[in-house]
Amino acid sequence: MTTSKKTSEVRDNVSRIHERPNAQVLIIGGGINGIATFRDLALQGVDVILVERNDYASGASAASSHMIHGGIRYLENGEFRLVRESVEERNGLLKIAPHYVKPLQTTMPIFSTFSGIMNAPLRMLTHKQRSTKERGALLIQIGMTLYDSFSRDGGTVPKHVFRLRKAALKDMPALNKNLKYTGTYYDASVHEPERLALDVLKDGLAAGQGEGSTSKARSANYVEAVGTRDGGVLLRDVESGTEFVVTADVIVNASGPWTDLTNKAFGAESQYMGGTKGSHIVVDSPELLKATNGRELFFENNDGRIVLIYPLKGRVLIGTTDLEADMSQPAICTEEEVDYFFDLVKHVFPSISITRDHIVYRYSGVRPLPKHDDLAAGFVSRDYRIVETEVAALPKSKVLSLVGGKWTTFRALSAHLSTEATTRLGVQRTVDTTGMPIGGGKDFPVLPGDRARWITDHLNGLERDQVDRLLSRYGTRAENVIQTLIDQPSEALTSDPTFTSAEIAYFAEREDAVHLIDVVLRRTNIAFVGGVTIELLTELAGVLATSLGWDDEVRDGEIEDTIEILRTFHGVEVGSQHVPSRSTDSSGPDAAPAPEKAESPVTAAASGSPQA
Repeated sequence: MTTSKKTSEVRDNVSRIHERPNAQVLIIGGGINGIATFRDLALQGVDVILVERNDYASGASAASSHMIHGGIRYLENGEFRLVRESVEERNGLLKIAPHYVKPLQTTMPIFSTFSGIMNAPLRMLTHKQRSTKERGALLIQIGMTLYDSFSRDGGTVPKHVFRLRKAALKDMPALNKNLKYTGTYYDASVHEPERLALDVLKDGLAAGQGEGSTSKARSANYVEAVGTRDGGVLLRDVESGTEFVVTADVIVNASGPWTDLTNKAFGAESQYMGGTKGSHIVVDSPELLKATNGRELFFENNDGRIVLIYPLKGRVLIGTTDLEADMSQPAICTEEEVDYFFDLVKHVFPSISITRDHIVYRYSGVRPLPKHDDLAAGFVSRDYRIVETEVAALPKSKVLSLVGGKWTTFRALSAHLSTEATTRLGVQRTVDTTGMPIGGGKDFPVLPGDRARWITDHLNGLERDQVDRLLSRYGTRAENVIQTLIDQPSEALTSDPTFTSAEIAYFAEREDAVHLIDVVLRRTNIAFVGGVTIELLTELAGVLATSLGWDDEVRDGEIEDTIEILRTFHGVEVGSQHVPSRSTDSSGPDAAPAPEKAESPVTAAASGSPQA
């Protein structure tokens, strides 16, 4: 995160809060769960404010495994309620956010038949790791059959398929020849998690009635909660340094792994959180990409840790670790973790060699898990709970602390948290978000013929490939971007012709991008796929300078800050990267094949990792 002040002026979104510093609900933390709760409350007509210390979805929500899944492994923990809710929400997101959430065919390589069958009941009952031996086919098939029973929803996803060794190797020839079976089932993935979070936020803002400070739904990024004053929450605009107090009847602490630190800033002690660190790497290896056959490989490594290899955007995502986190230190993917990832690839694809030269991006974060003392990290509940917290400095406010939460269940969680808030307000919750399309998922053309017609109807003088690309990036909200391209001069960027100058300006003028790093990491996937060059950063900064009023000194500082963040947190040395030919839509080489008929210390910090 950049720390230098860029302007003394207060941004418009901050002014809307500053000019009317009160609301029924104040949400602290702009990760996916805080944002989704903001949307839900706005839809109920509640006067709600959301603030985020950094950029939206820049903390825990930015470091996920990009999975939307029912949590097949939670069955072994006995978390049947969570599995059922997760599967229902997964199936729902496939329908209400089809522009970003896609079916994901998942294969588990299996190396034994009976291993783990005796230890499984003990693991479920005691939540202690009894063995690091891999689970065998019998145990996995029982789990997949149970999972199918949770997944029934009008055929949303096919049932699992088990294959013996010969058929398994014919299906995926590069797999380890020592395997005995594979089990294949369907879950889902989120291709653009940060953009999905922005879509949810925009839905909430659109639901607010009124203009400017009179709107009943207001939000601002780069605004931190630093303490209390006069019975309200003291906020500070990170960019201008302006401080002001906001009062609310209900305060929602949705700070993720930093929830206890938020409460401490308010003068209240809590020990709710005990997050674990998870890291990932992204590699550019055509050989490994081909070997995955468009599927996620989801399996148990030799140490008992569940890990994944997942084709995404023409690259391969490899993860994840599960280590105790020190919240006083930034979460960074270590070289030891990289070696661990190389070993797990070798375990499944022994003929494929991955080296550090293949890595184009790495990231790490902290899962917002509850405190777990001596409980093994893999058995810590991925469920969530809402705790009313006593804060003496906020005597007129009810404070609700969110403990836990994951990407898959954000809609259901937000409905639950919204209900808790409206109950305390004495307001009836009247809008059910179940089945309600999110952002660019509304009227999204899922079928190829419908997609072709949508593109034809929205050409407006643009090239077909460009409109197709915009539809993949923004869903049907591409209409707004297309209109922007038509209304003002726009040229393709020299350093990456898949983007235009007007599109980059749109991020600053319509999506609250404040810094260059916001564009590189969250408004686009340029860094994720290894597409950053100094030429591109210079060109992007030039466009943003015009939109945001930067002088040359600020522009150069933004470039320097971005280079440092990429180097420190993501292992990217700018200058050694190349601009790739990206595939960001569902028709690329990493797309899932068609289903088989038989089958401050307060809010989010610079890095974090939610559960998928």
